[in-house]
Amino acid sequence: MAQPFYTPGAAFDEMYGHDGGVRDHYGVMHERLTSLSGEDLSARQTTLERSFLLQGITFTVYGAEAATERIIPTDLIPRIIPSAEWDRIEAGLTQRLRALNMFLADIYGEQQILMDGILPRELVLGAPSYRREMQHLYVPHKAYANVCGSDLIRGQDGDFYVLEDNLRVPSGVSYMLANRDAARRTFPGAFRAASVRPVERYPDLLLATLKSMAQEWKADPQVVVLTPGVYNSAYYEHAYLARLMGVPLVEGRDLVIHENMVYMRTTTGLQRVDVIYRRVDDDYIDPLTFRRDSSLGVGGLFNAYRAGNVMICNAPGTGVADDKAVYAYVPEIIRYYLGEDAILPNIETFLCREPAQLSHVLANLDKLVVKAVGASGGYGMLVGPHASQAERDEFAAALKADPDNYIAQPTIQLSTAPCLIDGRVDNRHVDLRPFILSGEKIVVTPGALTRVALRKGSLVVNSSQGGGSKDTWVLGPNVQAKGDIAP
Repeated sequence: MAQPFYTPGAAFDEMYGHDGGVRDHYGVMHERLTSLSGEDLSARQTTLERSFLLQGITFTVYGAEAATERIIPTDLIPRIIPSAEWDRIEAGLTQRLRALNMFLADIYGEQQILMDGILPRELVLGAPSYRREMQHLYVPHKAYANVCGSDLIRGQDGDFYVLEDNLRVPSGVSYMLANRDAARRTFPGAFRAASVRPVERYPDLLLATLKSMAQEWKADPQVVVLTPGVYNSAYYEHAYLARLMGVPLVEGRDLVIHENMVYMRTTTGLQRVDVIYRRVDDDYIDPLTFRRDSSLGVGGLFNAYRAGNVMICNAPGTGVADDKAVYAYVPEIIRYYLGEDAILPNIETFLCREPAQLSHVLANLDKLVVKAVGASGGYGMLVGPHASQAERDEFAAALKADPDNYIAQPTIQLSTAPCLIDGRVDNRHVDLRPFILSGEKIVVTPGALTRVALRKGSLVVNSSQGGGSKDTWVLGPNVQAKGDIAP
């Protein structure tokens, strides 16, 4: 070999089998990597990072002491998923989002699932993300969550599990697209040989999904992307998607409400808006309905939505379906609405609101991951095996004070994948965030954002907590796994 490779650890490894052999679907990439020296790979990594800098592909870390604007750490070695495996993922994600949209339509309608006792009524109606204002409002196609980014992990048994669903304002798709462009230029021969399924159509599919939400009253609806502004951590993504879709990027101050119609200010006067792809949290979209101190949204927007004159995507109140306590019931939700078993299973979850389960969690904090039900981005979380005794004691006190606010799960050894670390190929833990679109129909993008825990042994993949990302290659059917490739 031109440079040293790693030895797989206890976790399932994406490139190496338990016998130490290279998995068939990694054959082309492994062949290419062994033909390059560490210096060659480092030079390609530097070129990749420089291109991200020049393109302004960044994210913001809140509370950072240094400059908050950073290039997302990106690893140049793609993660590879064979066709048959992806087909199961696609079927599982489609099933899951169908059921969650039906769940949202029900709890904001007749609430039959609550009357039948499948979920505790107080768990749903008392969730911070449940919006009573959404009750009995019509949502086209019953597609409440138009963009979903579910997080999947592969366990030691090699199977994929759903770690959590993101149905509010999921981010990361711009990095999926940017990573694809970078990986294709870094390994052009391997990319061609692998017959990788394309993700480049995502902006077109997103635009079609958004337009389908308003096509009942307008043939070619006007779509805008609503951003909190340049200081938001995902502002690059908001601007990137707006540009690729060819639609305006607006802030709340750019919108005007008149007679329950939404207009945007333009250089030629006011222009009607039909669909808002909002990247602003529920609390901030309308100070007259939600938080009165918000300057990010526009007063009267929810009244226009309630009148049916504008569509907000994702619909307000979708967050209740990705509440970490509701997550524990998703297999039952799928069975209730679809009469099917979940294709992609959940991680075992302990609800601290239940006294017996709380006692178990408190007795096993050194073995569990504890999460606040409404938190995201790696915040409000304790990874018990990697925490100090003081941190565990602090969380124990928080659990006792407010048990309803926490769930716990076993510490799962996320699978590992090859990454370039300090000029050599080493393994790091990864997860997978595919993106699912739901409007007139449900579409799963044939690719995903693979997030990487860049610190050795770490299980935290969030970019806000020091994680990075890499491209995900979903292979086409009947791909020749191994063979000679061009540089």
